[in-house]
Amino acid sequence: MEYRKITTEQIAAYEHYLQTEERAPATAEKYMRHIQRFTLWLGERSVVREAVTGWKECLLAQGRAPATVNGALAALNGFFRFLGWEDCRVKFLKIQRRMFREQSRELTRADYDRLIATAQERSQNRLALLMETICATGIRVSEVKYITVEAAKAGRAEIALKGKIRVILIPNKLCRKLLKYAKKNKTASGEIFLTRNGTPMSRRQIWAEMKGLCRAAGVAPSRVFPHNLRHLFAGAFYRATRDIVKLADVLGHSSIETTRIYLLTSGAEHQRQLDRLGLVS
Repeated sequence: MEYRKITTEQIAAYEHYLQTEERAPATAEKYMRHIQRFTLWLGERSVVREAVTGWKECLLAQGRAPATVNGALAALNGFFRFLGWEDCRVKFLKIQRRMFREQSRELTRADYDRLIATAQERSQNRLALLMETICATGIRVSEVKYITVEAAKAGRAEIALKGKIRVILIPNKLCRKLLKYAKKNKTASGEIFLTRNGTPMSRRQIWAEMKGLCRAAGVAPSRVFPHNLRHLFAGAFYRATRDIVKLADVLGHSSIETTRIYLLTSGAEHQRQLDRLGLVS
């Protein structure tokens, strides 16, 4: 059997391929991390299906969540397909569709209000406005760059991702706040959320600044990350419209199944729904 070894050149080529395919930066970063960990674990052994299966079993033995294991396998399977090593691809773990979200990771409206208030009290006005922007539009953190002075003036932003272009509307009140902020910071055109050096804020910086609010706001760190603002928007939008198809379009989902994940209620809410059935005397 042919000896196969993963090289840094192959990993770099795959990373470039993901960029040309317009994969979200966070997804590409996660894939690279999984591939590098597998390569380190594998050592000098040849890449064969049995080795990949062993990696899957190793992750499970470490207590990794099934979804995390499948994420690692998705990264490897995609990489092997890119290399033409189809015989190395392995099957995913079968996971029952989730019925509710973990309450420890669910950002509530009260949590959100406290985060905004805390940021404003600490004069972190850029962060407060950024969180409001993500939560009021449902954009991904990687799409913040499309919130420009021009978009705020037009009341809409055109977002290009994965070969698709979608238009998101920006609430009037938010447009006014964005333009006021841009004027104060002498930003006449282009991206609104910039660092002191005039460069766009990175995903990592946004994540770190949000985490920095947790203690003062009294919100568990496990609930605070940019994507949870998108989840909060999805829940609020669906409760207002009861239109999951329209919500999928707004979020930029190609599958309703992906949107459904955003609408999972917490375990506590599911428990209340069961109690309301009144089937126990």
